[in-house]
Amino acid sequence: MKILLLEDDVMLNRAIIQYLQTTNHSVRTTRDGTNCLRIIEEEDFELLILDINVPDINGFEVLEALHAKNILIPTIFISALIDIEEISRAFELGCYDYLKKPFHLKELTLRINKISQSQIVPKQNKQLSDSYSFNTNTLTLLYNNVAHTLPKRQIQIIQLLARHKNSAVNYDMFREFVWQDDDIDNATIRAEVNRLKKVIKEDFITNIRGLGYMIEYIKKE
Repeated sequence: MKILLLEDDVMLNRAIIQYLQTTNHSVRTTRDGTNCLRIIEEEDFELLILDINVPDINGFEVLEALHAKNILIPTIFISALIDIEEISRAFELGCYDYLKKPFHLKELTLRINKISQSQIVPKQNKQLSDSYSFNTNTLTLLYNNVAHTLPKRQIQIIQLLARHKNSAVNYDMFREFVWQDDDIDNATIRAEVNRLKKVIKEDFITNIRGLGYMIEYIKKE
C-alpha cells in the first residue's frame, strides 16, 4: 500500500517507516499537518496514519480539511491521548482505527492488513467512463487498459477530476492544483480542458456552467 505517515516524533517516525518498508509498503512521511495536506494534494495515497498532536494543524483538523474537500482516504489515528472524548471524536471524524501509544509495530501492521483486506481501500484504477480509467499510482490515463499519452498539464487535470469523481471541481481548485496558483483566468482553464476533451474518445468530462467541471460516472451493474 502507498501510505502517508504524519508523526512529529523523529524516533517513532523513523521506526514506523523502517518497519512498514520491510512489510512491502511504500511510505511517505511528514512531521506537521500543513505539509501533510500539501502532500495529499500532490499525490494519491491508499492509507493515512496520523498522529493527533502535531505542529501547525493537528491530525483531527487534517482529516476535517480532507473531508471538506471530499477527499476520502482510509485513516488510522495513532496517539497518546486516552481520553474517551478524544477517541470518540476520532471515529466521529471518520477514521477506521485508533491505536494508542505506545504500541507494538506488529500491531500497526495487523490494523493495516485488516483495512487492506476489506473493501475500504480504493482500487488504484479509478473508472472514469465505460472505457477510460485512471491509475492513481502511475498517474496514467487508460483507454480499455491501454495507456493514453497526454501532456503533463492534462494528466494533472484528469488526476484532479478523478480524485473528486462525482463531485464538482471549481476553477480555484484547478488554479491551485494544476497551475500552482498562477494568476490565470477561467478562460485559460476552459481552453486547456477543451483541448483535453478533443483528444479523448469518450466525453466523460462535464462542464458545470460558471463553476468548473466534474467526472460523473457510476459503474453499471
